[in-house]
Amino acid sequence: MKKKVIKNYRWLIVTLLFAGTVINYLDRQVIGLLKPILEVEFSWTETDFGRIMSAFSFAYAIGLLVSGKFIDQVGTKLGYTVAVVLWSLASMIHAVMKTVTEFGFARLLLGLGESGNFPAGMKAIAEWFPRKERGLATGIFNSGTAVGVVLALVISPLILQHFGWREVFWITGLLGFIWLIFWIRLYNIPSRAKQLGKEELTYIEHNQEIENVPVDTGEKIRWKRLFLFPQTWAIVTGKFLIDPIFWFFLFWLPSYFSTTFQLDLTRISPELLIIYSATTIGSIAGGYFSSWLIGRGWAVIRARKSVLLLFALIEFIIMMSIARLVTDKWVAVGLISLAVAIHQAWATNIFTLASDMFPKEVVSSVVGIGGMMGAIGGILFPLLVGYWLDLYKGLGNLAGGYHLIFTVCGLIYFTAWLIIHLLTRRKPVVAKATNG
Repeated sequence: MKKKVIKNYRWLIVTLLFAGTVINYLDRQVIGLLKPILEVEFSWTETDFGRIMSAFSFAYAIGLLVSGKFIDQVGTKLGYTVAVVLWSLASMIHAVMKTVTEFGFARLLLGLGESGNFPAGMKAIAEWFPRKERGLATGIFNSGTAVGVVLALVISPLILQHFGWREVFWITGLLGFIWLIFWIRLYNIPSRAKQLGKEELTYIEHNQEIENVPVDTGEKIRWKRLFLFPQTWAIVTGKFLIDPIFWFFLFWLPSYFSTTFQLDLTRISPELLIIYSATTIGSIAGGYFSSWLIGRGWAVIRARKSVLLLFALIEFIIMMSIARLVTDKWVAVGLISLAVAIHQAWATNIFTLASDMFPKEVVSSVVGIGGMMGAIGGILFPLLVGYWLDLYKGLGNLAGGYHLIFTVCGLIYFTAWLIIHLLTRRKPVVAKATNG
């Protein structure tokens, strides 16, 4: 029996990707919200927690390097399915861990599984969306990071009120398996999607090119050759320098508000809800803004890089303000909300750059390589954060440690933009796929 055609099917696909990312970040964020409880129960130091976070980052880095290539080989549908199964199981086994080493092992497995989310998601967007729509589609997909964190802020306290911290891991880990039911049923590449109408399929296939930006030529780029392109290193730069900042926002902000403003994390926190909700706005608005510029006639790469520069300058001003001016809780909420929103706007455009500059057959690999380097930054930065915070805590000035971290973060964005610009100034796009 022929299946009924669903209008605007590509937006249903991006909704699936959004939901998968929500669950991905929900599972990732739970431990940050449970940090004050786990610190008391297991006598963790800030350095212990930093090591546990670095274990996740290490596995995430390795996983991204492998998963990008794996997904390009087996396809988006199977590759994403494998990733979700692994990270959902890993999330659940946190519930039976007791020592720093055991939690580190659980984070290793979680990192391996969760590494498949963005390579699979960006490959799906490259398959399903014309270039002029990819900024907005990526913004919606990437906004799931924020919604996942917000959902964690709501779900974790509710579960804690009736059960314990172990049940938080069991219940949130189950959500990935529920999502898989819809993914397996609904996803396929456009040419094989039986519920996709002919008109929409034609639109997708005939609008892949814009502003003379070439699509794939039918030839393949060998995975190792990707490291020879300056465009790859531009993506690597944007991920390596900037990703660790968002991980700091995810894993340490609850503790920052708990220690600096005496926030009770066993209850739903409107302060953190506001902050993490702002990332949703930033993600979608950042993608929309660059797509809007393209629609106004700007060249694709020029539009992406221009908004990256604007966001870098704004982020610098905000971070300096947080580091030097914040003493009131709600001022902190306002400034940090703006900071995380701008960060996600930046991240959305970095992801979209990968699909702009490379043929869709290797987008997942490029995103994986860039994500791997972002995760390596995520290995190093938590160790540094943990060391600084323990040092300043010993001096009786924990707030000063956070101020130092905000200052460093503020300096990084423009540095990243400058390197990206120099790497892509002469030849922004990989115009022809060659084996080399």
